Amino acid sequence: MRKLNCPHFTLGESLTPDQRDFFNRHGVIIFRNFINPETVQLFIREVDRIEKQWLAEGRDKVNGVPLKFGQDEAGDKLIQRMCFLSQYSDALHEFLQDPRLQTVVDLLHPYEGRIGEIEKDGLILNHYVRTPNSKFSQMGWHTDSPRDIFLGQRIMPMLNVGIHLNSTPFESGGLRVIPGTHKQGLFRMLFRKRYFVDNNPDKDEVGFDINAGDLTVHDGRLWHRAQQSPYFGEASRRRVMYVPVVTGKYMPKDENSKTPFYHRFISKVNI
Repeated sequence: MRKLNCPHFTLGESLTPDQRDFFNRHGVIIFRNFINPETVQLFIREVDRIEKQWLAEGRDKVNGVPLKFGQDEAGDKLIQRMCFLSQYSDALHEFLQDPRLQTVVDLLHPYEGRIGEIEKDGLILNHYVRTPNSKFSQMGWHTDSPRDIFLGQRIMPMLNVGIHLNSTPFESGGLRVIPGTHKQGLFRMLFRKRYFVDNNPDKDEVGFDINAGDLTVHDGRLWHRAQQSPYFGEASRRRVMYVPVVTGKYMPKDENSKTPFYHRFISKVNI
């Protein structure tokens, strides 16, 4: 395992040739300081507010997508995976209208993409924290593409755009990818790893130093995972919001949507 020294790219009104080339080669890119510290704190407050509301309501799913629960270091219940957050926050909804995010969509060229605010799982939050009773301190190897198969359609190009709310140095765990695997064939994409079960390091994987406020983008066909922190409690906390950039048929979800099959599978895997 090694650290990939990413250039300090900044996302502006358009992508630069260097940014396109880096993403095309590796299948992942980091844009530094995408949101400022004040906005990071605003988003954390919004997520905390929504979490308290959902816990008080006893909600266990949103638009058919199950929530994932665990406990913090004090033994209090928390939601470790939330979804469709922008439907419950004006600030988060407005953020998804940021013109710079539309610039990210251009990484799918020549396909026409769109920000999936109410498609797939919408704007999600993965809240990793390592405690004796945490249910979500890591995530095994996977790609994001097989969901299309479960939905009865062919695999379409997509991006996952991550907004990082906590700083995560390479040594503290976090995002790991196998660069270039977004160009692999279908067989390798489906069978190179055991989905979500395999957490073992790969000889070709790389990690990153990520700061609060950074934006990461990875191709949905890229093999990736979340490495468990070596620390416990607050030192292990990582909050990352993801929104999909999708292509193909428009497939919105609402409160009457059924739970997709792949979520029933994932819920049975201790990740």
